[in-house]
Amino acid sequence: MRRAFLTVLALLLLSVPAAPARQGPAVLPSAHAHNDYEHDRPLLDALDNGFCSVEADVFLVDGELLVAHDRDKVQKGRTLQKLYLDLLRERVRANGGRVHKGGPAGVILLVDIKADAAEVYPALKRLLAGYREMLTRFRRDGRVEEGAVTVILSGDRPTAAVFNEEERLVGIDGRLPDLDASLPAAPHLYPLVSDAWPRLSSWRGEGPLPEGDAVKLREAVAKAKRRGVRLRFWGIPDVPAAWAALRDAGVDLIGTDDLAGLRAFLTGGTPAPTSPAR
Repeated sequence: MRRAFLTVLALLLLSVPAAPARQGPAVLPSAHAHNDYEHDRPLLDALDNGFCSVEADVFLVDGELLVAHDRDKVQKGRTLQKLYLDLLRERVRANGGRVHKGGPAGVILLVDIKADAAEVYPALKRLLAGYREMLTRFRRDGRVEEGAVTVILSGDRPTAAVFNEEERLVGIDGRLPDLDASLPAAPHLYPLVSDAWPRLSSWRGEGPLPEGDAVKLREAVAKAKRRGVRLRFWGIPDVPAAWAALRDAGVDLIGTDDLAGLRAFLTGGTPAPTSPAR
């Protein structure tokens, strides 16, 4: 009797379908977390939503690169190393050389130098040298060795100092005029070209994008693609209508402060659950 009962129980257990494996967030190569450090969990909230680009503003204070939007808002301990570089290296090592397991080869860490690039850049170089294993390397001869993380400098950009180096661990964030300059934007010089949306259009997301502005947007996208560089705008209306206009035009990175909202828009799904803080 007992043997028959155990046999029936085993058959019942075998007939129960296995629970599906837990899937990670959809990886979104075009999603950029603007002012990422202002979220509850810098970097981690963005990665949990599948973002592949994050932005951190930095100031050099007493020899440390502190992350904040304004100089009077810096806090000791909120360093670029602690909030971003250490966590990215941890992810890369855990995921076999990628930030997102099974995701694209590289993600962007956009470092916006708020002031004093001549002093910030040497400190940043020394810091990044300790993370060389995961970083994209750029050479003056045009060669690029893509790593899991591509560091791009924006804001007060040390362009001349960076371009004069034989090998470097950073790229420079270009501007729209660089797409037409005599020294054209190229991936080893400007892996990313960004500019202020109001310089292209006064449209704030209400009604359709004016046709003249749509033409200018498509022209900028075409120039960037011919140069082989990515394109981004800051100061866009942070609403679905603007996200749709940029996506449909082929803009490479769409910036937002609304991580879950952009994720839902790009995937047609729902916001990702928030992971426990760590």
